[in-house]
Amino acid sequence: MRRQDRYGIVLAAGEGKRLAPLVRQLRGDSLPKQYVTFIGRRSMLEHTFARAEKLIPRERIFTVIAEHHTDFSSVRRQIAACAPGTVVAQPENKETAAGILLPLMHVYKKDPEALVAVFPSDHFIFEEDRFMSHVALAFQAVERNPSLFVLLGVEPTEVQSEYGYIVPHGVDGEKCPSTLRRVRHFVEKPDAPTAAELIGGGALWNTMVMVFKAKNLLDIVAGINPELSAAFQEVLVAIGEPDEASRIREIYRRVKPENFSKGIVEQLPARHPACLSVLSMGGVLWSDWGLPRSIEWVLRKIDEQESADASGVAEGRLWKAFSDRLQIGSQRLAQTAELAEAPKRTARRQAYKRYAGRPTATPSTR
Repeated sequence: MRRQDRYGIVLAAGEGKRLAPLVRQLRGDSLPKQYVTFIGRRSMLEHTFARAEKLIPRERIFTVIAEHHTDFSSVRRQIAACAPGTVVAQPENKETAAGILLPLMHVYKKDPEALVAVFPSDHFIFEEDRFMSHVALAFQAVERNPSLFVLLGVEPTEVQSEYGYIVPHGVDGEKCPSTLRRVRHFVEKPDAPTAAELIGGGALWNTMVMVFKAKNLLDIVAGINPELSAAFQEVLVAIGEPDEASRIREIYRRVKPENFSKGIVEQLPARHPACLSVLSMGGVLWSDWGLPRSIEWVLRKIDEQESADASGVAEGRLWKAFSDRLQIGSQRLAQTAELAEAPKRTARRQAYKRYAGRPTATPSTR
């Protein structure tokens, strides 16, 4: 059953710089990764929309993008599927706190009683129904207790140094069931030995998928960062006004960059310990596609699962298809570079012909 006060925020304002070289190899342009179709027929953003719509009607899903992203035709095509008035464009990048608070103000303006789920758009999730069933559980927990701020954590399947870890309260080494636990602390991108120790102690991968009551989060931000809160209260007032765009642009010029995870969420265990909880998930293949090796790991993992379910022969179907696309992309880039270089070589040869045969001037013998 879809509750009328459930909303979603899709985060799509990032530039995906670490994956940009691979995207350029794959497509020949600089399209941010969330808009890229790596496998199948849908981009990462389109997959995120489809997941969110399993629980939340399209007209209550707000998507934040960067203003300049609309320079890409692929972006314009993908956001055209959004409900009118639900795409929020940031005038500039002021880190993830602003990237969340800007669409949150639009949600809050529409419904001050809103419960919100936040979805990053650059994550790969294989078992989508299972994943979204846990988002539904998080919504139910916040509906019962609106003071909660619930994060979704994935039970790790291997040591990963590129992810953030959530350490829940509980017995060390105990696997967390699909129930809420208070969060003890966070560890961001530990080295391999530390990550192994964390996993052995029951830590979870931090998906940064979170569910909360909008008003509760705004109160939390006001307590932790009054300056940031005041700026976005100005944004709230500006929304819907004739000069909304210019006013928000001016507010953004004054806003100091703030990382939402470090500046807000990681402060909660000390400042609001009773409200911060984590809901753990097992049996979900999840990955934050920040680096090329994350893509390779996921595709090989799916290939292994498929081969085990079938004949037991590892065919590597997905990884091979993706590798083939990369090879074709590399060839295309090389051809493009060759075409761009050809006129330069011609110009150099012509210059050489003009000057190489010119006789040296004879010195005066006066």
